[in-house]
Amino acid sequence: MSDSYFPVGPGLGMEENFLSLDDILMSQEKLPGRAESALPRLAVLLGQGAGSAESVPEGSKLEIPLWLAKGLHDSKRRIISVELPKIYREAWRTVFSADANVVDLHKMGPYYYGFGSQLLNFENPENPEIAQTDSVCFLQTFIARFRRIMDSSQNAYNEDTSALVARLDELERALFQVGQKGLNDFQCWEKGQASQITASSLVQNYGKRKLTEVDG
Repeated sequence: MSDSYFPVGPGLGMEENFLSLDDILMSQEKLPGRAESALPRLAVLLGQGAGSAESVPEGSKLEIPLWLAKGLHDSKRRIISVELPKIYREAWRTVFSADANVVDLHKMGPYYYGFGSQLLNFENPENPEIAQTDSVCFLQTFIARFRRIMDSSQNAYNEDTSALVARLDELERALFQVGQKGLNDFQCWEKGQASQITASSLVQNYGKRKLTEVDG
């Protein structure tokens, strides 16, 4: 094959890209919730029973995969209610505000930024506050961590970087890899091992997406 394969990037904001492996994996992340009515034949899927015909009783506490929570959520019928995962609650927002770099985002949730934006798909009295505070929190967290991520990626040439990326969420890991590729390409060019420096695939794909939006 003459064409290189480029991984499909995740969607933006509340939109998912179901051709993206990252978004598919993110949709498996679980949300705490409650059954507001009986859920027929979902007990096994939600870990509430052994038989495929068993129902989840009304009032049961649940851990619901994102994809299923979005499918069951209905603004007119109270089928399920969804709660904020602890990492998005006020106590953790305080931690992020104090020093975002101390948090192990991958341990708390490998898709912290993408998964957090998905929470606005669910009607909740807290949504206006969540939208305002979390968007600010996400931006501040991202900015606070971004500089260290890029500094680390630019100062780790031919080194084991597993410890540097261990605490990063998947978006941050992708940015780290872009920084590493840029560093490696520059080192090769400086040593005369490459004829030219080219834009990363992440930048190229972003440019193609913007051109498509303009043409549309």
